[in-house]
Amino acid sequence: MALLIGLLIPLLGTMLGSAFVFFMREEMSSRLQKTLLGFASGVMVAASVWSLLIPAMEITAQQEQSPVWSVVPASIGFLLGVGFLLLIDELTPHLHIKTDKPEGLRAHLSRTTMLALAVTIHNLPEGMAVGVVFAGAEDGAAGLSLASTFAVSVGIAIQNVPEGAIISMPLRAAGNSKWRSFLIGSLSGVVEPLGGLLIILLASLITFALPYLLAFAAGAMFYVVVEELIPEASQGEHSNLSTIGFAVGFVLMMVLDVVMQ
Repeated sequence: MALLIGLLIPLLGTMLGSAFVFFMREEMSSRLQKTLLGFASGVMVAASVWSLLIPAMEITAQQEQSPVWSVVPASIGFLLGVGFLLLIDELTPHLHIKTDKPEGLRAHLSRTTMLALAVTIHNLPEGMAVGVVFAGAEDGAAGLSLASTFAVSVGIAIQNVPEGAIISMPLRAAGNSKWRSFLIGSLSGVVEPLGGLLIILLASLITFALPYLLAFAAGAMFYVVVEELIPEASQGEHSNLSTIGFAVGFVLMMVLDVVMQ
């Protein structure tokens, strides 16, 4: 039951953010969007460091009895995670949060479809992160307790609220109905519990790979932040708001992870 709740919490965050279409009449303001993008970036970076990379190195250090080698699985897993998301990003036709003229296959798909694909790509590493920390807690890994796993779930759910709104609001502004915008925004988060469950199953089969999986999820999350969220938040005016949002999100996730050990 705890596992099921932990996997579903991030999805609930996405659904809550998507529900903004029922309460907000106009398109989301640039100031609010940049603040929320920065906030989501801060949460993801903090979760990647405290909940994924540090435990990955601590687990290896315990196994090898040598802190020197602890960076090897973390480095390999991190780079593989970045490479995996890069490959998906290249192969999947999708839109970024803002786009100009779609080319190639993207020109033949609706904007709604490509926006949904974009958010699905974003949510995949977040679901993987939740799954791998639960697998680590189940395995008794260093620094990973059941409370800390819920901290990751809650932190990702918090950053999913603005992400859901950032998707559903433009869909509504583009002419979709409120319910259609809400459902598409919500369904984009379904990949999170599915991705988390897949990682849990893999980790149970190959326990030795847990440090690699932790770092893999961190690399995938960093890719989303660097490739999508930060560039979008830094463009145009009010970029200072995204910086403030990043700081608040980073500190909030850091406090959650440390306090809920």
